[in-house]
Amino acid sequence: MTINRIVHIVVVAVVLIAASFGLYKSLAPKGGADPDDGRQVALGEQLYRAHCASCHGVNLEGQADWRTRNADGTLKPPPHDETGHTWHHPDRVLFDYTKQGGGPTAPPGFTSAMPGFAGTLSDAETWAVLAFIKSRWPEAIRDRQRQIDGRSR
Repeated sequence: MTINRIVHIVVVAVVLIAASFGLYKSLAPKGGADPDDGRQVALGEQLYRAHCASCHGVNLEGQADWRTRNADGTLKPPPHDETGHTWHHPDRVLFDYTKQGGGPTAPPGFTSAMPGFAGTLSDAETWAVLAFIKSRWPEAIRDRQRQIDGRSR
């Protein structure tokens, strides 16, 4: 086998691998919360009302006095509207917190009563809930959260 033939085979192999990777990426499921995707937001609203509203409020208002600790050291469920701190976090943090719950994902020294929904919501459903929450924020808050999310990548 000549050196030209070997180079040709290597180049073809690299091109095929690159093309396969590009095809895989284009067909792979896209994660993310898109507050401008009406279908994702509608699904998220249904799921939020079924799984989240009982603690975080029908209108995302959270519990009264949510910054005061309970006797066990946990905080009451916070609002998910613009008055809370949800928008202060990148999407991946919000996703992980929702899927795994507050225990495994809370910062050191913080005790959370937030349950995980990994056994209840699929990844796509979790992103849909987050899309619904984000869709309720004023545009200025959405812009700020996008910047926070962008810095985390």
